[in-house]
Parts: sequence; structure tokens; C-alpha cells
Amino acid sequence: MCSTVNAAPALVELSQRQHITALTAAQIAEFKPFTSFASSAYCHPSTTLSWTCGGNCDANPDFIPVASGGDGSSIQFWYVGFSRSRATVIVAHQGLESSKLEADATVANVVLQPLDPTLFPGVSSSIEAHSGFADQQAKTATAVLSAVREALSMHGPTNVTIVGHSLGAAIALLNGAYLPLHISGVTFRTIGYGMPRVGNQAFANYVDTHINLTHINNKQDFVPILPGRFLGYAHPSGEVHIKDNDQWVSCPGQDNPSTECTVGAVPTIFNGSIDDHSGPYDGITMGC
Repeated sequence: MCSTVNAAPALVELSQRQHITALTAAQIAEFKPFTSFASSAYCHPSTTLSWTCGGNCDANPDFIPVASGGDGSSIQFWYVGFSRSRATVIVAHQGLESSKLEADATVANVVLQPLDPTLFPGVSSSIEAHSGFADQQAKTATAVLSAVREALSMHGPTNVTIVGHSLGAAIALLNGAYLPLHISGVTFRTIGYGMPRVGNQAFANYVDTHINLTHINNKQDFVPILPGRFLGYAHPSGEVHIKDNDQWVSCPGQDNPSTECTVGAVPTIFNGSIDDHSGPYDGITMGC
């Protein structure tokens, strides 16, 4: 009996590892344009609206901006436009620089609250999100919705891709839930980088059912393990973890505990490094 009990954790770890798969070079390369779009969101709205934000913008030269906004302080920068080469509308949200994470009131406000029924009609009140993240998303929700509708009308694509890093990834995920409730006939995809946990277990389950999500975590970055699960938070599925040897692996399920994935590799903030939060993600460090 003792040997069976002792073997159980190893069997669980083995089961998790058996389903983890390495991404190919081609699969990793597919994310690179979207990584640059997420990094561009750190640039001032005047430069993303004119698409003159330097190397970040130069990485996607065929992008056609439609709208931008935010002040970088009380309202995160954001922009919307159309990528001709990717045939998708892009929605991008600014995150937080690593040096500002601990002091930011939005991140510190970890209270869970139901989603605003005026923004998320028909969504159960049992589905709760981080109040600070939800408040940030609400500040620009209608402006972003209007810009996405304009981009779809102008360019006629059938795909919308929402991207962001850090706090921007949290806002992007909430918009990944929000926009499909108000726009039909379009396929939505959300790609987040260094994304913190955004909501409770019911929220994570809702995301798994309704949203095409990939959230990419870099090495020992501890932001993705925050807020803690002991506070009622849970990550949805869709994790890709960049390991210390720069191998990208797909981690199935929610909060996969394997040491090849973030929850297992960074069990506490003391095991992590804030220096990994900004990247690099396949050579791209977030920021403008």
C-alpha cells in the first residue's frame, strides 16, 4: 500500500508529461507577427494610428490601422486595424512594464466580480473576473467594438485576432469573451503573452468552451501564476510554455502541473523571475 501511495504523484506527473508536445519551428514562427502586434501596443496611440512606431510596426509593414486610444496611465493604450498578410482584424492592448507591476493598483485589486451584464449579456453571474482587469476592459470596450466593426466593414475579413501582453493579455481575453457577444459571422482568436489568471473556475470553463485561446508564458515568469489559485482563480486551457532551453511546448488542460509547464516550473513567485516577463518571445522583447 505504501508503495502505491508514494507512486501516485509520479504517475500523475507522467500522465501530464505524456500529453505535452513540442512546437515545431514553423508553428513557433506563426506566432511571431502577433508577438510584434502585442509589443506594438506599448507604443503611443499617435504612432500606432500612423503605423510609425519603429521596429514593432516595421515587423508588420502591410498593417492598416483603423483606430487607437488610451493614455497609458488610467487607460491602457490600444489599437485596432487590419493585417493584409494575415487576413485578420487585429485588436491589441498595452500591458504593464515589469518595473511597474507591483505598484499598479489595477493588478493589486484581486477581488473577483461577475461580468457586467450590459457588456456581457446572457453570461451567468457565476462567471467572475478580476475586478481590476474587468474595469480596464470596460473603459475601452465600446470604443474597441466600434473600431472592430469599422475594420470589418472597411476590409471584409472574417477573422479577428486579439492580442496583448501582461495586463494587456488579461484585457485581450476579456475582449475575447466580449466581442463575439456583439459581432456575429466572424471567427475570433485570442493570443496572450505573460497572461495572469483573469477569472474564477467558471470563467476558465467558459473560456475553454467559447474562446480560441493561446497564452504563451516565458521561462520562469511568475506573472502567469498570479493571482493565486487559493484566491479562487483558475487559468483556462491553451498554455504554451517557453522552457529554459528555449523549447516551446504545448501544455494541455487548465493550470497543467507538469514541471515542463508554468505551474510546475514556477510553483511560487520565489521560484520565478520577473526578468522573464517581457520576453524574449522568439527574439521579441515586449515594449516600445
